[in-house]
Parts: sequence; structure tokens; C-alpha cells
Amino acid sequence: MSTEVELTYSPKDYKSDQYVRWCPGCGDHATLNCLYKAMAEIGVAPYNMAVLSGIGCSSRLPYYMSSYGFHTIHGRGAAIATGVKTARPDQSVWLITGDGDCLAIGGNHFIHAVRRNIDINVVLMNNKIYGLTKGQYSPTSDRGFVSKSSPFGTVEDPFIPAELTLGARGTFFARSIDTDLSNLTDLFIASAKHKGTSVVEVLVNCVIFNDGIHKTITDKEYRADRTIFLRHGEKMVFGKNKEKGLVLDGLKIKAVTIGEDGYSLDDVLTHDAKEKDPTLHLMLAMMADDLPVALGVIRDVEAPSYDESVASQIRDVQSKSKNHSLKDFLLTKDVWEIK
Repeated sequence: MSTEVELTYSPKDYKSDQYVRWCPGCGDHATLNCLYKAMAEIGVAPYNMAVLSGIGCSSRLPYYMSSYGFHTIHGRGAAIATGVKTARPDQSVWLITGDGDCLAIGGNHFIHAVRRNIDINVVLMNNKIYGLTKGQYSPTSDRGFVSKSSPFGTVEDPFIPAELTLGARGTFFARSIDTDLSNLTDLFIASAKHKGTSVVEVLVNCVIFNDGIHKTITDKEYRADRTIFLRHGEKMVFGKNKEKGLVLDGLKIKAVTIGEDGYSLDDVLTHDAKEKDPTLHLMLAMMADDLPVALGVIRDVEAPSYDESVASQIRDVQSKSKNHSLKDFLLTKDVWEIK
């Protein structure tokens, strides 16, 4: 008779004893708490987790996890996470990063981690500002944004994290807002279940240097009309009473009112996150202005992961080689014994 006991975990099992040093009201708090809840739901043991980060406000998060962790250097978190997952494929590896850390100095590491499809979970907290260094514009700041480093407004167009992810052949991209705790927790769970690089963009608020940056979509008064939460297999409807939907108008997405102008629910698009072709996923992820901002899992497709491919290649080479270890290989060469 088996005496093995299946262990269960609660959110507190993932909390460290460190004081959380973020400003009161910062969206990073909500992200952290959702991560605790997601980990408990997934059931991964804290000692089977590695949480890594680069530099920035968001990158303090590994200190607050009761797991293995590594606070690395600016922008290099994706490179370290790739190494950890390749060396220890049994570990659940999470990379915590921000829009500056990930998309500026870390941009090259980020797109290549996505391209390789290494099985890591990237949590990208986007507040469109450099908070730790006190308020400079970041790679995601909008054109014309006034900051300490752009007093007359930026003259640059921003990176869109979804566009970069899909352009780098990403297999998983999701987006949420920091105040939507239930859905954000579910997105982290979906991220953990995905085999390959998963990117979850969290639109967080910086109460000190960029307060209200996402308020046009986060305010409860009009959130339902300005955002759409996508679920695989379900109609793309939104609005306070689910009276609006998304349809294709030629090669463009169009928002319509169901029951008006000849549009019925049958005309509304059904979300297919599993579609290999990223064309519609990119269109959804890039919606803005007169279209609702897409939240939820936008893309989730299967593809070979880097870590599994490397492990498989090593096993294949070893099976065909007489040398199964470094010692075996060294002993095939000239050897001198010194006495």
C-alpha cells in the first residue's frame, strides 16, 4: 500500500519573511499577491521554483517569494532564466521584469528568449515609466509623454510588448490590469501550464511618478466599454451589458453594437487563442483608440521548447557515443599519471 501523501499549498507558503518595499498603492503589490494565489493553485512546491529578475521596482519581487531566487543585473534576467531552465528543466522558472528592464537594456535578451521558446514564465509589469530611477520615460512611454528626461515630450514611438512578443515568434501572450485580481491569477495559472515562453503583460500603476497612466481603461466607470477580456472559444463581446462585439470589416477589426446595423451575435468573432497564424492575434493585441484594449490570453499555441529540445539532443548524442561523461571523454586522450 502506498504511503505517499499529496502535498497541497496555500498562498502563504510562497511568502518570504521579507518586508515588501513598494510604495503603498503600487500595482506591483497586486501582482505579487496574484502570483502567490496562482502558485498555490498550480501546486508547484516552493523548492521547485526559481524566481529571477533584473533591475527595477518590479525586480524586487524575488525577495518576497519563499523559493529559489536570483536578483540579477539590469536587463539580463532573461539570459539567466534561460540558463537556469536549461540546466534544471525540472524547475518552474519565473522572470519578473518591468518595461524598462525588459525592453530597453534587456530587449535583445527578451526577444531571443521568446524566439527560442525556452519554458519560462515572463511577468512584464508595464507602468510606462522608470520608477526606481525616479521618473524618466521608458520604451513604452507614449509619444509626447512629459517626464524628467523628456520635459518637452518624447519624440519617440513606444514599443508594444505584444507586438515584440509575436514578432519574435512568441507562442503565449496575455495581458491584464493590476486591479483585476481574479483574472490576473488565472492568467498566471495559464502561463504556468503553457510549455514554452509565456509572457504576461500586467498594466500596473506607479502612484508616485506616473499615477493614473492606465486610468482610461482601468476606471470602473468605463472599463467595460474600453476593454475586452478574451477567452478561447468564446465570442468577442464586451460592454456593460455585453451588447458590443468585434467583427471583421475587410482586413480590419471593427467594434459594433449587436442588434444594430444588421449585426447579430453570429457575426461576432470567436476567439481562437490556439490558431498558429498570429495575424489576428496581433490585430487584437494592437487594438487602441476607438477599439477596446484586449485583455486575457491572446495567444497560446504549441511549439517545441528550447529546454526540451536541448535535453533530447543531449540524450541522442549520448546514446550514440562511447563517452557518457566528461571523465570518459578525457580518458580517451593521452593520459599521464604523475606520482
